[in-house]
Order: sequence, then C-alpha cells, then structure tokens
Amino acid sequence: MRRRWWHWSLCCLLSTCLSVGFSHWLAADAADVGSPPAYTWHLPDWMPEPVVPANNPMTPEKVELGRHLFYEPRLSVNGEQSCATCHKQELAFTDGRPRAIGTTGEVHFRSSMSLANVAYNPVLTWANPLVTSLEAQALIPVFGEDPIEMGMAGKEQELLETLRGDREYADLFALAFPNADDPVTLQNVAFAIASFERTLISGNSAYDRFRYGGDNYAVSEAVKRGEALFNSERLECFHCHGGINYTDSVQHQDLEFTEVAFHNTGLYNIDGMGGYPPNNRGVFEISHDPEDMGRFKTPTLRNISLTAPYMHDGSVASLEEAIAHYASGGRAIVEGKYVGDGRSNPLKSNFMTGFELTEQEKQDLLALLESFTDREFLTNPAFGKPRSLESVEPDNLAD
Repeated sequence: MRRRWWHWSLCCLLSTCLSVGFSHWLAADAADVGSPPAYTWHLPDWMPEPVVPANNPMTPEKVELGRHLFYEPRLSVNGEQSCATCHKQELAFTDGRPRAIGTTGEVHFRSSMSLANVAYNPVLTWANPLVTSLEAQALIPVFGEDPIEMGMAGKEQELLETLRGDREYADLFALAFPNADDPVTLQNVAFAIASFERTLISGNSAYDRFRYGGDNYAVSEAVKRGEALFNSERLECFHCHGGINYTDSVQHQDLEFTEVAFHNTGLYNIDGMGGYPPNNRGVFEISHDPEDMGRFKTPTLRNISLTAPYMHDGSVASLEEAIAHYASGGRAIVEGKYVGDGRSNPLKSNFMTGFELTEQEKQDLLALLESFTDREFLTNPAFGKPRSLESVEPDNLAD
C-alpha cells in the first residue's frame, strides 16, 4: 500500500529528466564500461568501501575531472556559481545559509546538505526516495528548473561546446573516458562529478580515533559521558543517528541490504493534523501518502558543529536549539504563519518522546557532537579547488 505511488513517481522523474535533456546519461554508455585497475580508496582500516555502480567504476582520472567540474562556475548560467557555492569544504561541504540560493537569486525551500561521506548515502536529497545515485543527482542542480539552482536548462549543448573548446577539459575528459569516441557528454559530466563526490570521505575525527581507532585519550571525559547519553534509551539519539555515518540511511560494501529511513521530528503542526509548510512537506510531495507528511531523511552528524543552521529548512540556528527541540519532543511555534505545536504532531516519529537534561548533561552532549569534527577533511587539498581555477572569483552570493 505504501508503495502504490512508486510507478507513478518513477514515471514523473524520468519524464522530468528527459524534458531537460538527461536522456544522454540515463542509459549507460557501453563503450566506457570496462574493467579498469582497482581503485585505491584512502579509508581508515575500520571504514568499509562505498558501493560503486558497475557502469561508473572509480578511476583517479575521473575523480580529477570531477573535481574540476565541481568547482567550475561555467556550469551555471551566469558563470558565477559552481557546485562548491553551496558545498564549501571549510563548512563540511555545506554553505552556512538557512536555505540555498540559486544562480538567479531564488531562495530555495531547503538547506544545502553536507557532502561528507555522501558515498554512503543510499538516497540523495532531503526527501526524494527516487534519487538513489550520485550519478542521477549530479545534473539536477545544473539543469533543474524547480527550483532553479545553476540555471542551465536548455543550454545543454552550449555547456558541452564550452567544455570541448577548453583545452584543459578536452584533455581531462580524454583521460577520464579513453574509450569514448566523444568523451564530452552530459553522462560523463555526471559520472565524473559523482566519482569525485564519492571520495569526500570523513573518518578522522577525535571521536573516530577514540571509538574506532582505540585511542582512549583522543577525547575528553565529557565526550565519553555524552556518548553514554547519546546511546541511551532515555535520549533515543542512536536510533536515527547510529552507525559509521551517524544516520539510519546507509549503504556500503559490508551491508547485505540498504537501509533507508525518513522521519517526522515534530518541527511543525500548522493545522493540528500534522501539516507542514507548503513546498516543504517531505516525502509526502513524492508519495502523496498522508503518513509521509513531514518525513525527511536523517542527515549525518559528521562535522555537525560546522553545518549550522540545522534541519531541512535551516530553521534551527544552533546545536543548543537542536538539543532543546529534541528534548521538548517537537517544536511549538507561537507566532507567525506557521503557528502550531509540533510536540503534538500526530505523525511525528515514535522516538520523539522528549527528555530532560541537566546543564552538565547538555554540555557533555555538546562535547560529543563537537568531537565529530574532522579537521583533516576540511583542509584536504584533494577535495579543494584545482590550481587552474584558483584565479576564478570565489563563489559568493549575497545573503
């Protein structure tokens, strides 16, 4: 019954993709599917390898091309915005805004998600269960029209001609796709960006060194107390934020099955029946199942101290506010157009029961969340802007 919408939604997705020229990359290019040398992942010993599609095997050349494309502002209609505009390395590949801003100045309904360990995500975006691969997601910001992000719809061939006419890109595409008669295609743009994004692995936080590396001195006693709280039935945090990526939506080579979950955390209840604001209603927008109202994907907690503001719409400003929200079992909004008591939302997760914390316990929990920060991830040059693009003006849009 919950899956009755699947066929209809898939048809809609494919129709949308085709309408913006995505047919070039929806099907695999058989000429490029081969058996390249095994890719060397730079992972901690305890971290499993990500799942990689058979039609887009990892290669260093593809990753390097993808890194260039990720930071390339010519992928936007005004030549001023790149993927990195909304996904800045120093902010764990978020943008620090409540909601993302597109190249036309349009403010989106949702915030930019962190790309830390995005390779382990079985579902991309906040609330679309149909976008299940980085390859499928990569071109949506470039060519999508609702919302407009990079604004290149209708300019697919213009973009390809720009890339073909650039000597550096011509060489990078040829190296990344050596068996292709024409390596510069939309499919290969998507494949390269996806390959780069899979390398954005974060696994060297203080907490990682303590919990997985066996270094008992990597964290403070406050962090250890915070961990005990986090994993307690009293707080319930671990149910949705467990595992290697601190989320209950995960896939990797060591898992026999993919785990996907969406939750309503009682942020809104504008009609007393569980209603969420227009254009921000979670999985309901895809499924039209009333039970899916307000359900969004659980984001990773990796580098969480750097990714404020929080929630799908950036409506929670700080970690302190986030803890208060969960402690209350939801949010009561007493003024404005979204007045309502999310604590009594009939559709909220059963784990949103609320709890009480002493001031010391709150500080211990904050210490734990701070320990999830991976400083190496934030400065790794392999994830940064290529030298050839350093002269390009920084991606800055007016707040």
